[in-house]
Amino acid sequence: MSTPHEPVAVTPSNWNVPNALTTLRIVMVPFFAWALLYDDGQTVLWRVVAYVIFAAAMITDKIDGDLARKHNLITNFGKIADPIADKALTGMAFVGLSLIGELWWWVTIVVLVREWGITALRFWVIRHGVMAAGRGGKLKTLLQTFALGLLILPLRLLEDPWDTVGLALWWVACALMAAAVVVTVVTGIDYVVKALAVRREGQARSSAG
Repeated sequence: MSTPHEPVAVTPSNWNVPNALTTLRIVMVPFFAWALLYDDGQTVLWRVVAYVIFAAAMITDKIDGDLARKHNLITNFGKIADPIADKALTGMAFVGLSLIGELWWWVTIVVLVREWGITALRFWVIRHGVMAAGRGGKLKTLLQTFALGLLILPLRLLEDPWDTVGLALWWVACALMAAAVVVTVVTGIDYVVKALAVRREGQARSSAG
Protein backbone atom coordinates (compact mmCIF):
# COMPACT_ATOMS: atom_id res chain seq x y z
CA MET A 1 0.00 0.00 0.00
CA SER A 2 1.49 3.27 -1.06
CA THR A 3 1.59 6.20 1.29
CA PRO A 4 1.26 9.80 0.20
CA HIS A 5 4.47 11.69 0.11
CA GLU A 6 4.86 14.46 2.67
CA PRO A 7 5.35 17.89 1.11
CA VAL A 8 8.98 18.93 1.04
CA ALA A 9 9.71 22.35 2.52
CA VAL A 10 11.30 24.56 -0.10
CA THR A 11 13.98 26.94 1.12
CA PRO A 12 13.51 30.33 -0.55
CA SER A 13 16.41 31.57 -2.64
CA ASN A 14 18.44 34.54 -1.43
CA TRP A 15 17.88 36.01 -4.91
CA ASN A 16 14.49 37.60 -4.29
CA VAL A 17 12.87 41.03 -4.27
CA PRO A 18 12.87 41.58 -0.46
CA ASN A 19 16.60 40.86 -0.25
CA ALA A 20 17.25 43.09 -3.26
CA LEU A 21 15.40 45.94 -1.51
CA THR A 22 17.39 45.32 1.68
CA THR A 23 20.65 45.46 -0.30
CA LEU A 24 19.48 48.64 -2.01
CA ARG A 25 18.84 50.17 1.41
CA ILE A 26 22.42 49.42 2.46
CA VAL A 27 23.75 50.94 -0.78
CA MET A 28 21.68 54.09 -0.15
CA VAL A 29 23.38 54.80 3.20
CA PRO A 30 26.58 56.46 1.85
CA PHE A 31 24.54 58.57 -0.60
CA PHE A 32 22.27 59.63 2.26
CA ALA A 33 25.31 60.50 4.38
CA TRP A 34 26.87 62.57 1.58
CA ALA A 35 23.65 64.52 0.95
CA LEU A 36 23.10 65.19 4.67
CA LEU A 37 26.67 66.29 5.39
CA TYR A 38 27.16 68.32 2.20
CA ASP A 39 28.19 71.89 3.08
CA ASP A 40 27.85 70.96 6.78
CA GLY A 41 24.11 70.54 6.28
CA GLN A 42 23.62 74.20 5.45
CA THR A 43 22.23 73.77 1.94
CA VAL A 44 18.45 73.48 1.67
CA LEU A 45 18.50 71.48 -1.56
CA TRP A 46 20.83 68.76 -0.31
CA ARG A 47 19.00 68.47 3.01
CA VAL A 48 15.81 67.85 1.00
CA VAL A 49 17.69 65.28 -1.10
CA ALA A 50 18.86 63.59 2.12
CA TYR A 51 15.26 63.50 3.36
CA VAL A 52 14.03 61.93 0.10
CA ILE A 53 16.70 59.21 0.32
CA PHE A 54 15.90 58.56 3.99
CA ALA A 55 12.16 58.39 3.34
CA ALA A 56 12.64 56.09 0.32
CA ALA A 57 14.87 53.79 2.37
CA MET A 58 12.34 53.56 5.20
CA ILE A 59 9.56 52.80 2.70
CA THR A 60 11.62 49.96 1.19
CA ASP A 61 12.09 48.63 4.72
CA LYS A 62 8.31 48.35 5.10
CA ILE A 63 7.84 46.88 1.61
CA ASP A 64 10.55 44.21 1.83
CA GLY A 65 9.27 43.03 5.22
CA ASP A 66 5.68 42.75 3.97
CA LEU A 67 6.76 40.94 0.78
CA ALA A 68 8.98 38.48 2.65
CA ARG A 69 6.19 37.52 5.04
CA LYS A 70 3.43 37.44 2.43
CA HIS A 71 5.30 35.28 -0.10
CA ASN A 72 7.34 33.22 2.39
CA LEU A 73 10.63 34.70 1.21
CA ILE A 74 12.26 34.95 4.63
CA THR A 75 15.92 33.90 4.29
CA ASN A 76 18.95 33.75 6.56
CA PHE A 77 20.51 36.53 4.50
CA GLY A 78 17.45 38.71 5.07
CA LYS A 79 17.44 38.00 8.80
CA ILE A 80 21.02 39.26 9.05
CA ALA A 81 21.05 42.01 6.41
CA ASP A 82 17.72 43.66 7.27
CA PRO A 83 18.63 44.77 10.82
CA ILE A 84 22.10 45.79 9.60
CA ALA A 85 20.52 47.99 6.94
CA ASP A 86 18.14 49.54 9.48
CA LYS A 87 20.84 50.28 12.03
CA ALA A 88 23.26 51.59 9.38
CA LEU A 89 20.65 54.04 8.07
CA THR A 90 19.29 55.29 11.39
CA GLY A 91 22.76 55.26 12.95
CA MET A 92 24.07 57.44 10.12
CA ALA A 93 21.07 59.74 10.55
CA PHE A 94 21.76 60.18 14.28
CA VAL A 95 25.51 60.74 13.82
CA GLY A 96 25.02 63.00 10.80
CA LEU A 97 22.44 65.17 12.55
CA SER A 98 24.77 65.57 15.53
CA LEU A 99 27.67 66.48 13.22
CA ILE A 100 25.67 69.29 11.60
CA GLY A 101 24.33 70.55 14.93
CA GLU A 102 20.70 69.46 14.59
CA LEU A 103 20.78 66.92 17.41
CA TRP A 104 22.54 66.79 20.76
CA TRP A 105 25.40 64.27 20.87
CA TRP A 106 24.20 62.77 24.14
CA VAL A 107 20.96 61.72 22.41
CA THR A 108 22.90 60.02 19.63
CA ILE A 109 25.19 58.25 22.11
CA VAL A 110 22.31 57.01 24.29
CA VAL A 111 20.36 55.70 21.31
CA LEU A 112 23.30 54.02 19.57
CA VAL A 113 24.57 52.40 22.78
CA ARG A 114 21.07 51.00 23.33
CA GLU A 115 20.67 49.78 19.73
CA TRP A 116 24.03 48.05 19.42
CA GLY A 117 23.89 46.85 23.03
CA ILE A 118 20.58 45.09 22.42
CA THR A 119 21.97 43.54 19.23
CA ALA A 120 24.93 42.17 21.21
CA LEU A 121 22.52 40.97 23.89
CA ARG A 122 20.49 39.03 21.31
CA PHE A 123 23.63 37.19 20.19
CA TRP A 124 24.57 36.56 23.82
CA VAL A 125 21.35 34.66 24.54
CA ILE A 126 20.63 33.27 21.07
CA ARG A 127 21.58 29.70 22.03
CA HIS A 128 19.08 29.83 24.88
CA GLY A 129 16.19 31.36 22.94
CA VAL A 130 15.07 34.18 20.66
CA MET A 131 13.84 37.51 21.99
CA ALA A 132 10.98 38.68 19.81
CA ALA A 133 10.48 42.38 19.16
CA GLY A 134 7.72 43.79 21.34
CA ARG A 135 5.26 46.60 20.80
CA GLY A 136 7.56 48.98 22.65
CA GLY A 137 10.31 48.31 20.14
CA LYS A 138 7.98 49.04 17.23
CA LEU A 139 6.82 52.27 18.88
CA LYS A 140 10.45 53.24 19.42
CA THR A 141 11.22 52.68 15.75
CA LEU A 142 8.17 54.70 14.66
CA LEU A 143 9.03 57.66 16.91
CA GLN A 144 12.67 57.63 15.84
CA THR A 145 11.74 57.49 12.15
CA PHE A 146 9.38 60.48 12.29
CA ALA A 147 11.72 62.52 14.52
CA LEU A 148 14.75 61.82 12.33
CA GLY A 149 12.78 62.60 9.18
CA LEU A 150 11.72 66.02 10.46
CA LEU A 151 15.21 66.85 11.72
CA ILE A 152 16.76 65.90 8.38
CA LEU A 153 14.55 68.47 6.66
CA PRO A 154 16.10 71.97 6.58
CA LEU A 155 13.44 73.37 8.91
CA ARG A 156 15.71 75.92 10.58
CA LEU A 157 17.14 77.06 7.24
CA LEU A 158 13.81 78.22 5.86
CA GLU A 159 13.47 81.93 5.21
CA ASP A 160 10.55 84.33 5.65
CA PRO A 161 7.62 83.66 5.43
CA TRP A 162 8.29 79.94 6.14
CA ASP A 163 10.78 80.40 8.95
CA THR A 164 8.09 80.42 11.69
CA VAL A 165 6.51 77.23 10.36
CA GLY A 166 9.92 75.61 10.07
CA LEU A 167 10.85 76.48 13.64
CA ALA A 168 7.51 75.16 14.94
CA LEU A 169 8.02 71.86 13.11
CA TRP A 170 11.57 71.68 14.45
CA TRP A 171 10.21 71.86 17.99
CA VAL A 172 7.70 69.12 17.10
CA ALA A 173 10.65 67.04 15.93
CA CYS A 174 12.44 67.68 19.23
CA ALA A 175 9.36 66.58 21.17
CA LEU A 176 9.11 63.40 19.11
CA MET A 177 12.81 62.72 19.64
CA ALA A 178 12.43 63.24 23.39
CA ALA A 179 9.60 60.68 23.41
CA ALA A 180 11.73 58.35 21.28
CA VAL A 181 14.64 58.58 23.72
CA VAL A 182 12.36 57.76 26.68
CA VAL A 183 10.86 54.75 24.88
CA THR A 184 14.34 53.71 23.69
CA VAL A 185 15.70 53.64 27.25
CA VAL A 186 12.61 51.93 28.74
CA THR A 187 12.47 49.23 26.07
CA GLY A 188 16.23 48.76 26.40
CA ILE A 189 15.86 48.01 30.10
CA ASP A 190 12.96 45.67 29.29
CA TYR A 191 15.11 43.79 26.76
CA VAL A 192 17.87 43.33 29.35
CA VAL A 193 15.36 41.86 31.83
CA LYS A 194 13.95 39.54 29.13
CA ALA A 195 17.43 38.48 28.03
CA LEU A 196 18.42 37.51 31.56
CA ALA A 197 15.16 35.56 31.95
CA VAL A 198 15.70 33.74 28.63
CA ARG A 199 19.25 32.86 29.64
CA ARG A 200 18.17 31.55 33.05
CA GLU A 201 15.45 29.41 31.47
CA GLY A 202 17.89 28.07 28.88
CA GLN A 203 20.44 27.18 31.54
CA ALA A 204 17.70 25.51 33.62
CA ARG A 205 16.66 23.36 30.62
CA SER A 206 20.27 22.41 29.98
CA SER A 207 20.76 21.39 33.61
CA ALA A 208 17.53 19.38 33.60
CA GLY A 209 18.54 17.64 30.39
